Formats: sequence, C-alpha cells, structure tokens
Amino acid sequence: MEGKSYPDELAHLSWLIGAWVGVGTGHYPTIEDFRFGQEVAFATDGRPFLSYISRSWLLDEDGERVRPLATETGFWRPRPDNGVEVTLAHPTGYAETWGGRVEVTGLVNAEITGAKLELRTDGVLATPSAKEYLEGQRLYGLVNGKLLWTFDMAAVGQDMSNHLAASLSRVEVA
Repeated sequence: MEGKSYPDELAHLSWLIGAWVGVGTGHYPTIEDFRFGQEVAFATDGRPFLSYISRSWLLDEDGERVRPLATETGFWRPRPDNGVEVTLAHPTGYAETWGGRVEVTGLVNAEITGAKLELRTDGVLATPSAKEYLEGQRLYGLVNGKLLWTFDMAAVGQDMSNHLAASLSRVEVA
C-alpha cells in the first residue's frame, strides 16, 4: 500500500487494505467439492477500524460464474499487541465475533510485505432458520503479494474441518 492513509492503530492490519479478487475451493463432509470466485474489500474511512465485505459465486468448469454463493460484511478492529477483533454478519442468519493476532513476517521500507493472521470465533449467533454452525477458525496470509486464506468450521453435526480456501490478488479500484 503506497503512502500511509490510515490511522496508526491500523498499522498491523494495513496489508489488508484494498480490493482483492481470486479463486478458491470449497469442500465439507456434507457437500460436493466446488470452485468459487471471490471479491473482497477492506477499507478505512480514517477511523481506527476496517470495513470489510466479501462476495463469492460458484464457478463452472470453464471458470464462468454460475450463481451467487456467500456474502459477508463486517468490521475489523485493531487491538493492542497486534491483536484484532472482527464482527461479521451473513444473510444466511449468522452473526459472528472473532479474535486473533497478526504476525508480521516481512517488512520493507516500513511496508508490510508478509503477514499471518489467525482468527478463532469468540461467539456465533444464529437465527432459528439458520443451519447449525458452532465455531470457526480462519487463517489469512500475505504471501508474495497475494492474500491467501482458509476457513475451518464445525457445523451440521461435523467436527472442525476445512471448508474453504482461496488465493486472491490485489486489484485497483477505479
């Protein structure tokens, strides 16, 4: 990210700021494997938090969009000692709180070039009509300029196991 345009409190999260696009894979013991496309945006309006939105869609064998999949939106709040608190809401009837910590793995000219962020759910609230989802773990990493992430969950009677993983590239937004 060129030129500092965020509050000091966001320094350890600055590597996330921007728009990201890419492809991932999904699987779980209760569903068929699939490929998905994803758009993610992290932004700041100058206050000490990041706004976040993620949209994904099912891809066919040719990489074409078939239909929308998941959408989530929320806020990422910095905490002392490279900590982070995250709140997320989903149209499928969930609201989650997450906590974790950033580990900076690369720094060049005061810009983060490598990082790892591990998150774990602190709480999951669900509407009566939502499918069972008990807890989750996420891992985000900045590796060679790409945003890599993975999501493990315990849901619908299954123990914690991997559900999603993706590789996203930073894109310029007009």
